Amino acid sequence: MSALHDILLRRIAATGPISIAEYMTECLLHPEHGYYTTRDPLGAAGDFVTAPEISQMFGELVGLCIAQAWIDQGRPDPFVLAELGPGRGTLMTDLLRATRAVPGFHAAARLHLVEVSPALRAVQAEALPEARGWHDRLDQLPEDGPLFLVANEFFDALPIRQFLREGAGWRERVIARDGDRLGFGLTAPAPLAELAHRLDDTSDGDMVETCPALPALAGEIGRRIAAQGGAALVVDYGAADATGDSFQAVQGHRKVDPLEAPGSADLTAHVDFGALARAAAPAACAGPVAQGVFLERLGITPRARALARGLEGAALETHVAAHRRLTHPGEMGDLFKVAALHPRGTPPPPGMDP
Repeated sequence: MSALHDILLRRIAATGPISIAEYMTECLLHPEHGYYTTRDPLGAAGDFVTAPEISQMFGELVGLCIAQAWIDQGRPDPFVLAELGPGRGTLMTDLLRATRAVPGFHAAARLHLVEVSPALRAVQAEALPEARGWHDRLDQLPEDGPLFLVANEFFDALPIRQFLREGAGWRERVIARDGDRLGFGLTAPAPLAELAHRLDDTSDGDMVETCPALPALAGEIGRRIAAQGGAALVVDYGAADATGDSFQAVQGHRKVDPLEAPGSADLTAHVDFGALARAAAPAACAGPVAQGVFLERLGITPRARALARGLEGAALETHVAAHRRLTHPGEMGDLFKVAALHPRGTPPPPGMDP
């Protein structure tokens, strides 16, 4: 149990069941007990490890991909270089190191970070003295040039809602009170305009997830890129228009009950890349492609071999394991996908070949 558990029980007792989206928002962002507002969750001592923390190769190749997209669009100067949910700043640190030799890239870049966690902002400030500013929301990013943006494991943390199909209607899965504990419940079935298109590819009993915040966020990125140029790389686990329950909690590098101790575990869900592409129009969307395919197209294996020179023993074993974890289909290689937004009429960023 947790302090937030009791707060939510009292709220539900007073006003009734809440959506999973409301529950996730409280668990992740509550000002006193929220998961992201109270800790640094990354690394071996935290609850999960992201691709940039596994190996420098990930951020390096993402950086070179962004730099080539910048070159392909005529080397605009200035441009906004942004990351959503930068964690410890590891990805951006590796990106900047890898692009240091790209003529004009650093001089033209204006680095801005979107981060809500005070704890992580402090870590990022130490790692990234180049940053021009931090923002709570995407729409606060400056508009003084094209936008080249990276979002690695950002969209999976956005709150979702879950619906079970029943005939031509949908029953929402909600968080209710079950004695002195939290439990799942279902609302009465009702038609939903936002899910009308899913009646064609689902059957009774299928679960569909929606992300209320995704359309506005993807729409803002797409608007900026279509109007002013730039590119965005979205790396996350998910698929296009999938079905099923992907709501999960991770604590201490293992899955736990998402209702057991709200505020103490990371809550995520798979990203709907189909919804992302539709919302980002009028920008073009390339992908999603498997992360392993994307990294191999960018040359991760030659880079891994170069970094392996001079390594031996445990260091070499760790390096080889990192390459495998990032690219192998049985690990992150297939689970994680990459989608890229770019202006229509321009080539997609490298690694996103059709």
